[in-house]
Amino acid sequence: MSNKAFQQCYPDDLSHCYGCGTNNHDGHQLKSYWSGDKTIAHFTPEPYHTAIPGFVYGGLVASLIDCHGTGSASAIAYRGEEREMGSSPTLRFVTAALNINYLAPTPQGVELELIGTFTEVKERKIIVEITVSANGIICAKGTVIAVKMPATMEPK
Repeated sequence: MSNKAFQQCYPDDLSHCYGCGTNNHDGHQLKSYWSGDKTIAHFTPEPYHTAIPGFVYGGLVASLIDCHGTGSASAIAYRGEEREMGSSPTLRFVTAALNINYLAPTPQGVELELIGTFTEVKERKIIVEITVSANGIICAKGTVIAVKMPATMEPK
């Protein structure tokens, strides 16, 4: 298995996402990895990700959950087929639904840790529960319902 981040295994024509696309140099560049049967990512918000001084904008937290969720969905799909991520045919997932519960203010200037666990894994639909923690305190929980990317979204 590769030590690359899930997002580094996406084909170039599917690597433009603002949250995790390696080809989007203005984006977050989120990188997700396996940690046993769970997935993990770390991200340190920039000062411009501020809601009010000292605290992170909730939309950033939502976008991190979103991208970690879809990346995790792709990873578990490849794992289920016992294939290396990035091998053909591409298994890419997109968000069908996103639900976020903010549990505590997310502090600015602290590395965030995202942990993903799988509650449903089917061929075309995967549900990932994600926690976002700062300094060991869970700030947000999210559920990503990811579906296999429809053919209408494939690059022409």
